[in-house]
Amino acid sequence: MQLIVKSEADLIPAAKQLIEAYPGSRVFALYGQMGAGKTTFVKALCHELGVTDIVQSPTFSIINEYTTTGGDPIFHFDFYRIKKLEEVFDIGYEDYLYSGSYCFLEWPELVESLLPENTIRVRINGNEERLIESFAAGI
Repeated sequence: MQLIVKSEADLIPAAKQLIEAYPGSRVFALYGQMGAGKTTFVKALCHELGVTDIVQSPTFSIINEYTTTGGDPIFHFDFYRIKKLEEVFDIGYEDYLYSGSYCFLEWPELVESLLPENTIRVRINGNEERLIESFAAGI
């Protein structure tokens, strides 16, 4: 799946399309360089899912938890500061990634070996105009 995002106004429709394209999926790994818009896209995804909390990068906390208007948790990870996999084990990553709740992961390349088989990979490229590409495992 490919989405072109030309402005911030395009993010909510793009988030909706991504979620609708993978209705049974709950773990989304977002790849992209620093400043590519990963956190901004997670904000749009959370908005689309009904989160009213302030969504911000969990760079220092590694994980933020948000709640939808329906009371469902959503987990937002930022693995940028992870130095070794033991740190991910210490936060109990399996409890989150296999919970059935939405999980959005920034900098997943640092924990690639731990991602569930059915993780949706989302790559964000570009500067002014962004190309958001997604694919399921095996595609």
